[in-house]
Amino acid sequence: MEIIKYNNQGVADLFGEREELTSNVEGTVKSIIADVRLNGDAALKKYTAQFDGYAGESLEVSETELDEAVKSLTPRYIQTLESSIANIKKFHKKQLRGDFEINEGDRIVGQKVIPVSRAGIYVPGGTAAYPSTVLMNAIPAKIAGVKEIIMSTPVKSDGKVKAEVLAAAKLCGVDKIFKIGGAQAIAALAYGTQSVPKVDKITGPGNAYVATAKKLVSGVACGIDMIAGPSEILIIADGGANPVYVAADLLSQAEHDKLASALLITDSATLAKEVACELEIQVNKLSRKEIAEASLKANCKIILTDDLSVAVELSNEYAPEHLELCVKQPFELLKKIKNAGSVFLGYNTPEAVGDYYAGANHTLPTSGTSRFSSPLGVDDFIKTTQYVYYTKPALQSAAEDITSFALSEGLTAHAESVYKRVKQ
Repeated sequence: MEIIKYNNQGVADLFGEREELTSNVEGTVKSIIADVRLNGDAALKKYTAQFDGYAGESLEVSETELDEAVKSLTPRYIQTLESSIANIKKFHKKQLRGDFEINEGDRIVGQKVIPVSRAGIYVPGGTAAYPSTVLMNAIPAKIAGVKEIIMSTPVKSDGKVKAEVLAAAKLCGVDKIFKIGGAQAIAALAYGTQSVPKVDKITGPGNAYVATAKKLVSGVACGIDMIAGPSEILIIADGGANPVYVAADLLSQAEHDKLASALLITDSATLAKEVACELEIQVNKLSRKEIAEASLKANCKIILTDDLSVAVELSNEYAPEHLELCVKQPFELLKKIKNAGSVFLGYNTPEAVGDYYAGANHTLPTSGTSRFSSPLGVDDFIKTTQYVYYTKPALQSAAEDITSFALSEGLTAHAESVYKRVKQ
C-alpha cells in the first residue's frame, strides 16, 4: 500500500477525482423509465425476468412470505433488529419539528409541517442484502408521520427476498413490498403502475442505474433524498491508534464496492506503515476479498502529514461520507470538522456502529456533497406550508411599503391588488 507524504498537494491530486456514475448509463436508464411509464407492470415483469431471473406472476411480497421470513430467523436476530430499531427511533424523534405561528392580533404568519403522503424506499440487493437500509429509511418516515411506505428491492431468481430484509420491513411497519430492483423500480415508484402506487418521495441508495433513475425523476415526478455515489471512509488517526483497528475500519468500506474509497490521514509514520501491512494481512481473510482488494488497489491512500491540523483541513476539503477521528482527544478535533456525513469518535467507535446500531442514520451524502447536504432524516419526509392572515387595518398599515416594493419591480397588478383594498 502506497504511503504519500503530504506536500501541499490539492485534494484531487492526493485522493483522485470522484467518478461521475450516472453519465455512462443515462441512455439505458431513460429507455427503461420510458418503457415502465408506457407499459407498467408488463415492463416491470420483463426487466425482473431479464435482470434478476425471476419470472413469477406476482411482483408484491405477500403477508405469508413476510410471516415466513420472520419465523425463519432466530429469536436472537429478531431481538437485535428490535434493539437497533429502538436506538434509531430514539435518535430520529429528536429531529421532529412542529408548526409555528407569529400572532400579532391583526397580523398572523405561520408555518405548518406536513408529512408526505406516500414514501418509496429502495433497498439494494445485488452483491449483498441490507436490512439496515430498511430501518434507516422506514423509521424516519414513520416518525415524520408518513401514512404509507412502499418498499422495492431486487428479488432472487427463486422469487424470494432475503428473510432479514423482509423481517426488518415487517417490524418497521412497511405497507407494501415489491420484488423489483434497478432503474425500473425507481420508475415504478415515481410514476406508478397497475400494481405499484406512485409515491411523493423516493429514498435509499443503489447502483449507478438506480442513482441515475433517481436523478432523472427528481423534481419531475417526485422528490428524492440524494444521488448516492460509492461508499467512502476517511480516517484521521494519531500515533495512539491501533493499526489493527484502523485497517479493519478501512476494509469495512472497501468491501462494499470496487469503487468504494478508503483513506487514512495520519501524522505518525509508524502507524502509516503498520496499517499498510495490516491491510495486506486482513484483506485475505474477508468473504468479499476480491471486491475489497479491487477497492484498495484503486481507491485506498495513506497520507502522512506533519500534524493533525493539516489532516482536518484536508478532510474538510474532501468532505467524506464517513469520517473517523481515531485520536486521543476526538471531541476537540470534532469542533474543527465542517464537512462530513457522519463522524465516529475515538479509538473504539468503528463506522459499523453507525451502520447498524447507534441510532444515527447511515444514509449519508457522498462524493463531497456533505459540503451542502445532510444525512437522511425526518426532514426528508416532511414539507412545510406557510400561511398569512392580515386584517384590513394591518393591510392599510403595510400598504405603502408593499405597493412601493411591487412598483419597484414593475409589477403594477401586485400593487393594485393591495391598493384596491385600502383606497376607500
